[in-house]
Amino acid sequence: MPDIKSISRFLREYDGEPVTLMEVCGTHTAAISENGIPDILSDKIRLVSGPGCPVCVTVAAYIDKLVSLSGQKDTCVVTFGDMMRVRGTRYSLSEAAAEGGNTLMVYSPLDMIEHAINNPGTDYVFAAVGFETTTPLYGLLLDEVIKRNINNIKILTALKTMPEAIRKVSRLGGAIDGFIAPGHVSVITGSDEYARLADELSLPFAVAGFTGPELLAAIYSLVKTKGRGVVKNLYPSAVTAEGNVKARETTNKYFRSCAAAWRGLGVIENSGMVLRDEYKQYDAGSEELVEDAMFNKGCSCGEVVVGIKSPTQCPLYGKVCTPASPQGACMVSTEGSCYNYYVNKRK
Repeated sequence: MPDIKSISRFLREYDGEPVTLMEVCGTHTAAISENGIPDILSDKIRLVSGPGCPVCVTVAAYIDKLVSLSGQKDTCVVTFGDMMRVRGTRYSLSEAAAEGGNTLMVYSPLDMIEHAINNPGTDYVFAAVGFETTTPLYGLLLDEVIKRNINNIKILTALKTMPEAIRKVSRLGGAIDGFIAPGHVSVITGSDEYARLADELSLPFAVAGFTGPELLAAIYSLVKTKGRGVVKNLYPSAVTAEGNVKARETTNKYFRSCAAAWRGLGVIENSGMVLRDEYKQYDAGSEELVEDAMFNKGCSCGEVVVGIKSPTQCPLYGKVCTPASPQGACMVSTEGSCYNYYVNKRK
């Protein structure tokens, strides 16, 4: 791999065939914007954000279910901060809380254990949203719940896995020439996770870290290997070929694969995770198949998360849709593409 100055010069002066590359990690989306990477690339290299933000691909029907649970007697919905602001077909959890809904924001699923112990008359439901990185945490939560015989904790799952979503995105006609593979997810799955996809799609994958130089190296690698089904692990300090075997064992102990609904992508077979039948007592009413619906029909979130449109091409962007008044999930999360375009003034 050349030094970073040579890589930067190559990417800035590139004048070959146009290349469209997609990152499928919300943290990569944020890092790309924060480092101003699009501004230093040749006009022949286009970066698009894929379905790598778990909040952004969560369907409105799931939010509606959370809102409904928050209004039930002796029930508290527990979630991370970003999920509070995502709208369902009518309300967000923040709006539901303002009208009397019972909600609790935490930094970790394990944080609600003491709340549940101290309030045995309240059922605590965690909004289990995330990708392969987060799912083992819910397994650890269940380990504790079972070990401590806690009977008032459940989860509502909207857990996703990346391979089938990447496969679908690549077939939607967006002409993607390569993927920056998700860094955090790859720590769990391993870089070998993308070998079959790379071979099947004849597209390169580059596993990248999160600094500017690491992302530029990944973009350079993908441009250089365009048209070849190869996987490059450029994040060896954190990612191995086989990944975190123990974390995957925890996931497989409690969860099984299922079809899942993705905002903008519809229902994708084998792209989600739900509790195994023997642990259904800890499920708060999750459904494997839910309809995709939107709060605002004019929102282009669905086309943004597959790279068909850039955020600025959405008719709502920067007008009625801003971080202060998000109309779609891509503007809610700090990992969302619309949020990062807006905050970092990308064009």
